[in-house]
Amino acid sequence: MINLLSQPLIIAFFVSFLTTPLVIRLFKKNGWAEKPNPKKHPKNIHTYPVPRGGGIPIYLAILVTTLIFLPLDNHLLAILIAGLINLAIGIVDDLFDISPYLRLGTNSLSALIIIIGGIGIAFITNPLGGILHLDQPQLTFDLFGQARNIWLISDLFTIFWIIWCMNIVSWSGGVDGQLPGFVAIAALTIGALSLKFSQDIAQWPVIVLAGAVAGSYLGFIPFNFYPQKIMPGYSGKSLAGFFLAILAILSGAKVATAILVLAVPMIDGIITIARRLAKKHSPFWGDAEHLHHLMLKAGMPKPKIAIYYWLFSALLGMAVLNLNSQQKFWAFTMLFLLIGGGIVLTRILINKKAD
Repeated sequence: MINLLSQPLIIAFFVSFLTTPLVIRLFKKNGWAEKPNPKKHPKNIHTYPVPRGGGIPIYLAILVTTLIFLPLDNHLLAILIAGLINLAIGIVDDLFDISPYLRLGTNSLSALIIIIGGIGIAFITNPLGGILHLDQPQLTFDLFGQARNIWLISDLFTIFWIIWCMNIVSWSGGVDGQLPGFVAIAALTIGALSLKFSQDIAQWPVIVLAGAVAGSYLGFIPFNFYPQKIMPGYSGKSLAGFFLAILAILSGAKVATAILVLAVPMIDGIITIARRLAKKHSPFWGDAEHLHHLMLKAGMPKPKIAIYYWLFSALLGMAVLNLNSQQKFWAFTMLFLLIGGGIVLTRILINKKAD
C-alpha cells in the first residue's frame, strides 16, 4: 500500500522539478520577474528580481499524476477545475497584483465548485466527545429532473474551511523555501494517516492525491529555497491551501489533523486577523507583520526560518499520527498559548528595540 503514496510522489516530484526551470525561463524571457519594491507592498522582502508563477509547475505535476493514477470521476473533475481556476487567477495576480477582494471571490467560486462536485464535510469529531453532524438541515429541490440536496451547515462549513486554508497557508509563504516545505509535510501527514486505514478503498484516492501534492511541492523546493530562483506566487500559495483543505475533507473530515500539523500558519493567521481588525484594517490586506517577518526583524536568516517551519511541521506531523481528537484539541490549545504568546512577546521586544 505504501506504493499508493510513493509512486504518485515520485512522478509529481519529477514533473514539478523538470517544468519549473521552463517556467522560470518563460517568465524571465517576458520580463515578468518581480523587482524588489517594499513601497509597492510591505510584504515584498526579496532583494533581487524574482519571477513568480510557481503554481504552474505545481498544478501540472498534480494534474499529470492524478490523471495517471485516478479515474476522472465527478470528484476529481471538480477538484481539477477548481484548481485550474485558482491557478488562472493566481497567475493574473502574479503578473498584475489584483485586489485581495477579487481573490476572495475566486476562492469562494472554487469552494462552490467543490460542493457542486459532491465533496463536503458531513460530520466532524467533537473534541469533547461524540460526533457533530453537519448534514442537517437539508434543502431538497428538482434540477433537470433530478433531486438535489443542499446541506446548509455542511456546505457553509466546507466553503469556510476551503477559503480559510487558502488564505492562512498563503500568508506563511514569504520566505525562500518556507511554504513548499511545510505544505509537503502536511500532505504527507494526511497521506500517512490515510495509509493507516488503507483497508478502506475510499482512502486510496486520498493517499494518491496526498502523494501528488507532496511531490509537486518537493520538486519545487530546489528552485525556491534560498537564494530563490522563483517564488510560489499567489498561484502556488493558494493551490497549497486549496489542496490541503480538500485532502482534509476527503480523508474523512480530518480537519483537526490539518489544523494541528499547520498549527504555526493557523495561529499566525488568527493573530494576524485579530491584529488587523483591532487596528480597523481589512483582514485581507497584506502587511509585513507575520511571524516570518518578525523572525527576519529579529535577525534570523531566511534559510533558518524556512527550516524551522519545516522542522516544527514535521514534529507536529509525527505527533498528530498518534493523537485522538481530544488530544489534538488540547495540543492545539497549548500551542496557541505558546506560539501566540511568543509572537506577541517578539513583537513587543522588536518595537522596544526600534524605539
